Amino acid sequence: MPDVERRIAALFDATLNPDDRQMGSDEILDKAARHDGLLLTSFDKLGPAFIPALAPSIRIIATHSVGYDHLSIPQAEARGIAVTNTPGVLTDATADIALLLILGAARGASWGDRMVRENRWGETTLLTPMGHDVTGRRLGILGMGRIGQAVARRARAFGMAIHYHSRRPVAAEDVQGAVYHPRFEDMLAQSDFLSINCASTPETRGMVNAASLALLPQGAVVVNTARGDIVDDGALIAALASGHLAAAGLDVFKGEPNIDPRYRVLDNVFMLPHIGSATPATRSAMGHKCIDNLVQFFNGTRPNDLLTAK
Repeated sequence: MPDVERRIAALFDATLNPDDRQMGSDEILDKAARHDGLLLTSFDKLGPAFIPALAPSIRIIATHSVGYDHLSIPQAEARGIAVTNTPGVLTDATADIALLLILGAARGASWGDRMVRENRWGETTLLTPMGHDVTGRRLGILGMGRIGQAVARRARAFGMAIHYHSRRPVAAEDVQGAVYHPRFEDMLAQSDFLSINCASTPETRGMVNAASLALLPQGAVVVNTARGDIVDDGALIAALASGHLAAAGLDVFKGEPNIDPRYRVLDNVFMLPHIGSATPATRSAMGHKCIDNLVQFFNGTRPNDLLTAK
């Protein structure tokens, strides 16, 4: 964003990416060699050899994202490199996309759009095609952090009953009557819709798999705005193809943008290209949060959003 670039240029001796093109890890390593810090994004494909290959001068990495699964925190700590992220400022934008996925998947937004574009509107009848109701249904939220809570607030406007599973229960005033399930498996039976909003960690990767999907009610809908590797693609595709799941809404994928090609041929999947934070105001706020963390670090104070031990 121009305002972010202007502020970076004013505060630091910075090498920018004015063409907004995706650089490979080798090019990033080369450009980073003369600097003390890096500002990266979750779109940068870095690989496990990236942090060990960084120049000794690098002391901090500020990632323009909440998720940090594209970076190895243990590797950064071993090198004495601080890592920061950008929580809070993209909560509402991402929660908005979660509701778009819930509605779009349930009501068939993708196939409806294709029917109009392909001049097939005349094929519709009183009975086909049809979507699925959202109002009054039960929503299970996996991960009741900032974004999960924002999804719950929006879902209540549709009269949805909210259930959630997190590592620990959230304060009652923050969940406004949502039902806490200590076991993920117990929540699934109460979830006509499942919204995935947890972080990608060793404990959550692959958590939504064949066994857990089988516990959802027949005709449930799964939406994901968190990280693709929380979902077992093969299991989700099988559940969609078999009809056990009515639909899915996905903004994130494992290995994106190289997604499992089987998703592309399923009519009951509503897909977006990882745009949860893609508004000018949100992306700008994330950039300024990165800069704030960098300024704090180089001024000798602890950054607000520090992920590493030091």
